[in-house]
Amino acid sequence: MNADQERLALDALTGRVIGCVYAVSNYLGCGFLEKVYENALLLELRSAGLTAKAQYPVAVYYKNTMVGEYFVDILVNECIILELKACNALSPEHQSQCMNYLKATHLKVCLLINFGRAKVDIKRIVNQF
Repeated sequence: MNADQERLALDALTGRVIGCVYAVSNYLGCGFLEKVYENALLLELRSAGLTAKAQYPVAVYYKNTMVGEYFVDILVNECIILELKACNALSPEHQSQCMNYLKATHLKVCLLINFGRAKVDIKRIVNQF
C-alpha cells in the first residue's frame, strides 16, 4: 500500500471512529467519568465491526532500554489511538501526551476526545504523515 492509499484508508477509518464517538456522546451526554465513555465507546466500535482494545500497553524506551509503560485508552484496528478525556477543556499537555503515544508506538493517528463538554471535542493528532 502506498502512502496515498494508506492515508485514504486511515481517513476512512477515522471517519468511522468519529461516527462512533458522536453516537456515544449523543446518547450519554457529558458529566460521566472517562471510564464510562471508554466502556460505551468500546461497545459502539465493536458493534461497528471494528477491533478495539482497551488499556493497550505502550512501552517507552530510552537508548534501547525500556524505562516505562503507559496504557492508551483504546487502540482501534491496531492503527488508531483514542485518548479519552472528560474535562472542561483540552490542554497542550493532552496533545503532547498523544504525540508521545504516537512516537512510542510508531503509529500515525491519535484522536484526542473530550466528553467533558456539552458538545464532544475531537482533535486529530498526526505523526509523520
